[in-house]
Amino acid sequence: MNNKKTITSEKNEIIKDLLSLKKSRNRKKTGVFLIDGRRELEIAIRANVEIEKIFICPDFIVKENFSLEDYQKYETTFVSKAIFKKIAYKENPDGFLALAKKQKANLNNIKPQTKEIIIILEMVEKPGNLGAIVRTAYAAGVKNIILTNCQTDIYNPNVIRSSEGLIFKLNIIELDNATTLSFLEKNNIKTFCAATTASKNYTKVNYPQKCALVFGSEAFGLSDFWLNNKENNIKIPMVLGIDSLNVSVSVAIILFEALRQNS
Repeated sequence: MNNKKTITSEKNEIIKDLLSLKKSRNRKKTGVFLIDGRRELEIAIRANVEIEKIFICPDFIVKENFSLEDYQKYETTFVSKAIFKKIAYKENPDGFLALAKKQKANLNNIKPQTKEIIIILEMVEKPGNLGAIVRTAYAAGVKNIILTNCQTDIYNPNVIRSSEGLIFKLNIIELDNATTLSFLEKNNIKTFCAATTASKNYTKVNYPQKCALVFGSEAFGLSDFWLNNKENNIKIPMVLGIDSLNVSVSVAIILFEALRQNS
């Protein structure tokens, strides 16, 4: 292994830097973030995420499934059990934590295919919801997610954890509404906006093979920008007394209906 060290003090400057990355402003300032967990780390490596350092705590590792040689190309530091508990995000850490550089994604990463569903999320707020949507999107074969007016950091550890590391497998792009709509229109991508005020049932519309599904936040729904710009507003029918579903559930329901129609 390269640069083998063992850290046992929380006053160590490296540990202080890692702890600072629990705050979004520091992740934004430095352009780096933490990946907690071996599975998430290995997905990131396969997705060509740039890994700067790996921190390992042997006390948490299942020995029969671990070989130091798997990570010999990376700068690796050993950390004591007590210190690892402080820098890890998971309640039950597995002994792997990595420092990685943020990926730079933009519209050039999206090359709309004949058969393409794009997920658009406006003002998504909760990291857990975003991570769950990423998992659903990946399971459905979606490659691109656009976040407009995003209210959370996509590198929030709860996003990475709830997506099980799959955020590294998709193009996730942050844009404003106007740029997003212009891109969709330029590429002739038909848009369907989920809204409780819509009159069309989501099962009663025809989804083309190339389309975009737009969802708003649970607190505010979609803005007038989307509701006024698109005629294909759709809803999931619900019994009286409930006015919304968890946004990750709504995405799953409508996304798999669109896939069903085109299977």
